[in-house]
Amino acid sequence: MIRCYSIVSVLAGTLLVPTAMYGQASGPPETPVPTVRPGVWRMAGNTPCLDPYGGVYECPPPPTTVAIRAGRLFDSLAGQLVTNQVVIIDGQRIAEVGPESSVTIPPGTPVIDLSQATVLPGFIDTHTHVFNTRRDMTSDQSMLIAVGHVKTDLMAGFTSVRDMGSHGNGFQDVELRDAINHGYVEGPRMLVSGRRLGWGGDEPTFEASDNELGDIVVRSAEKGPAAVRQALTAGSEHIKLSTSRGYTFDENGKLHYGSPVWPLGVLQAVIDETHKQGYRAGCHSLGGQGLTDAITAGCDSIEHGYSLTQEHCSMMAEKGLFFDPTIVRYTEPYMDDNDEKNTGGQFQIRPIIEKNARMCIATKGVKTVVGTGAEGSTYAHGTQGLEFVALVRQGGMTPVQALQAGTVNAAELMQWENHVGSISRGKFADIIAVSGDPLEDITETRRVRFVMKGGMVYRNDLIPGTTGSMTNSTTP
Repeated sequence: MIRCYSIVSVLAGTLLVPTAMYGQASGPPETPVPTVRPGVWRMAGNTPCLDPYGGVYECPPPPTTVAIRAGRLFDSLAGQLVTNQVVIIDGQRIAEVGPESSVTIPPGTPVIDLSQATVLPGFIDTHTHVFNTRRDMTSDQSMLIAVGHVKTDLMAGFTSVRDMGSHGNGFQDVELRDAINHGYVEGPRMLVSGRRLGWGGDEPTFEASDNELGDIVVRSAEKGPAAVRQALTAGSEHIKLSTSRGYTFDENGKLHYGSPVWPLGVLQAVIDETHKQGYRAGCHSLGGQGLTDAITAGCDSIEHGYSLTQEHCSMMAEKGLFFDPTIVRYTEPYMDDNDEKNTGGQFQIRPIIEKNARMCIATKGVKTVVGTGAEGSTYAHGTQGLEFVALVRQGGMTPVQALQAGTVNAAELMQWENHVGSISRGKFADIIAVSGDPLEDITETRRVRFVMKGGMVYRNDLIPGTTGSMTNSTTP
């Protein structure tokens, strides 16, 4: 059955395990084998397993071998759809994959029959905010909402996410990630940034004015590297920065973004330290000098990029930077409402964003990823399949390119390409399925019907009665 454990320990605000010191970035861990309660059990039911705090819960089923028959399978590495495939899963990882004519299913192995479906690698969203903006919520209330969001994302087929800041919730995203990794909460694999790093001006230290839930404030180039190490020590796995402010139109329709958020030298010091430690940085960069500085400093992913130019995009390609256009999030109808209010309807930024996104996506060497900006405010969690549709219809991508943006490209950005992003031997068995063919109809990405993460089935609407269980599958 689906792993379903108590989250009381998470809500208590205590890390499930001590956070390791920073070091070279690594892939997501396997879910550890539960600890069976030692000694003679004289209480209710079978001998249970122990949580880290001495409580007990029903032990989950042990890892097993299972096979999937895939009528159509999207090979994200080759960028093509192949038919009549078999995937053998051993525990949490893929043991073998190939045509049914060459892959033998061991006798007695349970089989999940997806022969009428299209099987794909689990989707990856590289820009989420699973915590709502804190405002007046308590820590427990905020965590409960986030727990709901991550489960919703998983059920929508997003088996991995890169979370881009906790929205004033400190390092609670680290706690939530650890809870998911240990099997106590159902959700996608999470790469978290914790508290964003923010420029605070030229004062002696950043510690004095630091809000323990908000940004880690940097006030000098010398303090920048220390701020990076502070975030990594607390459990962050990438660094989130904001390098440009909001936009305005002048009377001639020209866009303005104000002064850069970070001095270039300080930004460079922060990004250099991030790379020195083996991690990557993502920059919220809309336009103006702040956007140029983010690219110049080598920020690994350029988020949003309202006013990207061809020169920007060519520089991104040269430096090997990733582009996360978040098209849906910044072409929502309310953007027109804002422009109507501020310009009397004379100018609109939505067509500018779309045009520049298409240009950058089409630039040879730019690696585009799926990032949505889902944040529980204007973009509901679980609806991120919209971004695949937008990349095709507004961004000019083919369906294959869009699917690769949300699988192999996203995995590479997260430095997880050896673990997720494709249905390949040795990688995690993070596998989803849809009824139709997304290469013919990209909107199928919005109708995920089957979700497996790490060999565990969390959703199966294609075979009634099999959700969360391998025992109802048929044998060959």
